[in-house]
Amino acid sequence: MSPVSDLTIVFAGSPAAAVPSLTALQSSRHRIAAVVTREDSEQGRRKVLTPTAVAGAADELALPTIKANRLAGAATDRILAVKPDLGVIVAYGGLIREPLLSAPRLGWINLHFSLLPRWRGAAPVQRALMAGDEITGASVFQLVEALDAGPVFGQLTQSIGKDETAGELLDSLSIAGAELLLRVVDSIADGTARAVEQDGDLTLAPKLGIEDGRIRWSEHASTVTDLIRGVTPEPGAFTTIDDARLKILRATIASGIPPIEPGRLELVDGRVVAGTGSTPVELVTVHPAGKKAMSAVDWWRGRPAGAGVVAG
Repeated sequence: MSPVSDLTIVFAGSPAAAVPSLTALQSSRHRIAAVVTREDSEQGRRKVLTPTAVAGAADELALPTIKANRLAGAATDRILAVKPDLGVIVAYGGLIREPLLSAPRLGWINLHFSLLPRWRGAAPVQRALMAGDEITGASVFQLVEALDAGPVFGQLTQSIGKDETAGELLDSLSIAGAELLLRVVDSIADGTARAVEQDGDLTLAPKLGIEDGRIRWSEHASTVTDLIRGVTPEPGAFTTIDDARLKILRATIASGIPPIEPGRLELVDGRVVAGTGSTPVELVTVHPAGKKAMSAVDWWRGRPAGAGVVAG
C-alpha cells in the first residue's frame, strides 16, 4: 500500500469490548468521521431502552453516531456521505455487504478476538474457553464477504488463566487488541501494512444460546468447569434443582474429594461440591433465581436441610 497520511475512519462496534478500540483511534492521528453501532435495546427485568456501550462512548467523545441493526438504505447512505478512507469494525454485531464493503478507499479491517483461522464467528472467546484452549489472542484482518476469512495484518497471542472467565478474558483482549488495531491502522496509513492469508486449522465459533449454558454433570470435571468459564457472564452456566434454575458463576475442580454421583450436590468439609463424570467440582459462587449472586455455601445453608441435592 502507498502512504496516504492520516486517515478518515468510519468505526463500527457495539459492546464494551469495542470501546478501547474506539478511544484509541479517537486519541490517534486519524479522524473518526462517524461511529456505527446497533440500535438501543431493552435491557434488564424492567426492559429499559439502553444504548450500546459504543454509543455511550461516542456520545462522551462528541462523535457523530449512526444507529442501525442493518447496514442498508439510509445507514449506508450516511456512511458513504463521509467518504471514509478506511472502515474499522470491532464486534459490531451485523454484516457489511456490498456496496458498503468496497466503499472506503482502503476497505474495512476487523479486530477479531481469536487467532484466526481458529474460532471464526460470533463467540470466539467463549468457544476457546469451552474447548479448553490454553492460548488465544486477537487478529486484525481485511474484511471480505466470507465469514472472518480475509488476510491478516497482525496478531497477538495471550495465555488463558486457568480460572479466567470469558468476560475477564474479553476485557483483557479488548485492551491489548486496541493497541494492535492502532498499529495496523498506522501501518496502513504509512503504506507499510502487509496482510498474509490465514493458515492453520479452521474452527467455527457460532453464537451461543441459553441452552449452551446448561451443565451436563455426566461429563468430565474439566469439561464442566471449562463450560462454566466459557459462558460467564453470558449466556450463563446453569443447572436446575427442583425445577428452579441455579446459575453457576464460578466453580473449580475439587481436589481430595471422593467421587460423587454425577449431578448430586453435597456439603463436604465446608465446601459445596457436585458430582461429575470424573472428579467432583466445587461450586464457589452461584446465582439463584430471583435472588442476588452469593457464595455457594450461603446458598446451601439457606436451603431446606437434606442429605443431598440432585441437579439436572
